[in-house]
Amino acid sequence: MEFDYVLIGAGSAGNVIARRLLDAGKRIAVLEAGDYDINPNIPPLYNLGMLWHSEQDWDYYTTEQAGCAGRRIHLPRGKVMGGSHALNATIWVRGDRWDYTNWEKSGCPGWGWDDVLPFYKTIENFDGGSSKTHGGSGLLDVVQDFARNPIQEDMLAGAQEIGIAFNEDYNSGSVEGVSRMQLNVRDGKRFNTWHAYLKPVAEHPNLTLLTGAHVRRLLIADGHVTGVEFDHKGSRQMIQAGETILSAGAINTPEILLRSGIGPAAELRDAGIQAVHDLPGVGKNLQDHLLSPVIFTTKAKPVPMGDVAPAEVHFFAKSHPDLPVADTQPIFFSVPMYSQDYAQGEMTGPDNAFSMLGGLVRPQSRGEITLSGPGEQNPLLIDLGALSEQADVDALVASVRQCREIGRTQALAGWEPEEIYPGPGISDDELEQYVRESVVTYHHQVGTCKMGVDALSVVDPGTFRVHGLSGVRIADASIMPLIPTGNTNAPSVMIGERLAHVLVGS
Repeated sequence: MEFDYVLIGAGSAGNVIARRLLDAGKRIAVLEAGDYDINPNIPPLYNLGMLWHSEQDWDYYTTEQAGCAGRRIHLPRGKVMGGSHALNATIWVRGDRWDYTNWEKSGCPGWGWDDVLPFYKTIENFDGGSSKTHGGSGLLDVVQDFARNPIQEDMLAGAQEIGIAFNEDYNSGSVEGVSRMQLNVRDGKRFNTWHAYLKPVAEHPNLTLLTGAHVRRLLIADGHVTGVEFDHKGSRQMIQAGETILSAGAINTPEILLRSGIGPAAELRDAGIQAVHDLPGVGKNLQDHLLSPVIFTTKAKPVPMGDVAPAEVHFFAKSHPDLPVADTQPIFFSVPMYSQDYAQGEMTGPDNAFSMLGGLVRPQSRGEITLSGPGEQNPLLIDLGALSEQADVDALVASVRQCREIGRTQALAGWEPEEIYPGPGISDDELEQYVRESVVTYHHQVGTCKMGVDALSVVDPGTFRVHGLSGVRIADASIMPLIPTGNTNAPSVMIGERLAHVLVGS
């Protein structure tokens, strides 16, 4: 078959692009490395931890992180229809107006808040209805009206008790304050862009959808990408198309480019890869949000499960009053979120517990993704550079300190909470070592093929084309020049709508 487009990755952005291309009458092939979302742990949000290390998880680990007590940090990433939107907590966060202003300032004109807002409204089927800030007739459900867990409501009150202002709608352009979350759920179950966009038209005659299709490299001739080479059902195959769209995410998109000889030429040669196109920024500028847990058990009564989600409340706060925007985002879970790979040994405790995780969302640290060798069996080297900047440690410590304070408020006193981690033996002045030893990913890697015009930019912010190549575009979290203040799934979906608009209009 001849295709107008071959699209790599059926995740948050990829499903959006595929649907819009089909609606425009284009012939497309979608290649997804994972399978359909048949794992019964995917629909209920409470089971998201059971998806880590499963067949639906790429199961990546970082290199040893010097800033995190030398630990390797697990990075769960979705290898399944729906991508990481099939593994996450479905929290819908656009970020702050300030984020998009800074995208513009960094060399991405047309990416300000007023530019992206119409695309967010196009996406949303918001249960609060259409308004100046929300869309009410989009394909993706955004839900705030669901049965709330009483312990989450008490954590909300506790945050206000320590002086965190209530923010009715953190998606209005200003995130600061404590809020009830807006989630991507339908009938109390996970509802991602696979369900909303592509699955309803999966039998479309112009769609060839291949699961279990692991893309190995791009096919390139004279500076033009003609298609892709991939493994499927035990054999190496090729697909050619008018254009190739990479939507494989902040880890897999740069990997495909690097294995295709597109990236920093000297580094590629050192790894045994023939450089086809010298593009220094591929794999650089890696950013991620980080979490460190504060966990309490309760003596007065058990922690209730809740009807829909384990996380219902979060807040955004400045770790220092002089900052222009919040740099922390603590998140509250009505289950114990014990850290994986804790430096002190296995982090364990009772099942009857709730968590308030300190969250860093404006990191100054930067990392990179590189190849360890020329073969497909040679693993990626993923270095987050996590907590390599002292300012990041200080901000995360401040966030953990706030969470401990909330746990001691009158609003939560009726539960008789008892701190398990960091634990009464660690004072507020001794938190830095605990944070370094317990920190985990917030699951928000971005930036490894950033938009812009400087020497490390990979993607043109107007066309989504890869600088110096024709026939290939990128649309996923990898193109974000700076990580947003908040969860990155919603901006990834918005990026998919933006590229679709460039390709086929509204």
